[in-house]
Amino acid sequence: MNIDEKALRSIIEAVLQEYDASAATAVSAAPRGEVKGFEIAGQAEAKKGTRPDEVVIGLAPAFGDSQTKTIIGLPHYNVLKEVIAGIEEEGVSFRFIRVYHTSDVAFVAHAAAKLSGSGIGVGIQSKGTTVIHQKDLAPLSNLELFPQSPLLDDETFRAIGKNAAKYAKGESPSPVPVRNDQMARPKYQAFAALLHIKETEHCDPNRKPEELKVIFK
Repeated sequence: MNIDEKALRSIIEAVLQEYDASAATAVSAAPRGEVKGFEIAGQAEAKKGTRPDEVVIGLAPAFGDSQTKTIIGLPHYNVLKEVIAGIEEEGVSFRFIRVYHTSDVAFVAHAAAKLSGSGIGVGIQSKGTTVIHQKDLAPLSNLELFPQSPLLDDETFRAIGKNAAKYAKGESPSPVPVRNDQMARPKYQAFAALLHIKETEHCDPNRKPEELKVIFK
């Protein structure tokens, strides 16, 4: 049986009604480019960096824009501040870009890595799923993958930034420890699908990655 996207959305939204209504606020709209805690301003088309000590952080199309929290309600500005903190602890620089042509976190991270002077990039979806990538790896390969977004907290995002910086310095760090919860997938699957649909609505296959200026308030 084939189910079109409209029917799938209706099914997912019906399932979401069984969850705490507060969870649904994570998909609520916010003024474009500005949310409480930080402001994201688009700049020119993103260019390949020349600094060998940088990490490029690639944001998915809706991150910090039409979506402002992860799947567990962690504010996006918290996510970025923790990733940045981890990078800065290692004495490495960073840049932000937004990737528009895809909502797939692996390809977002790979695009960031290809534009990074060090060849290392981090990709982050709005729901929180994150990847550390390297430019010479295949898009669906990676250095570290964090697929269970409901289990990613401030501490984990900080460790992700720290490890990304270590890779940029040519080190081989131990992978970031991740928790595993077999119940996370069935509990959040419908919500994750809805968030991904909303993320994908903001994709533009013809639009190239854009340099971003992120201002924390």
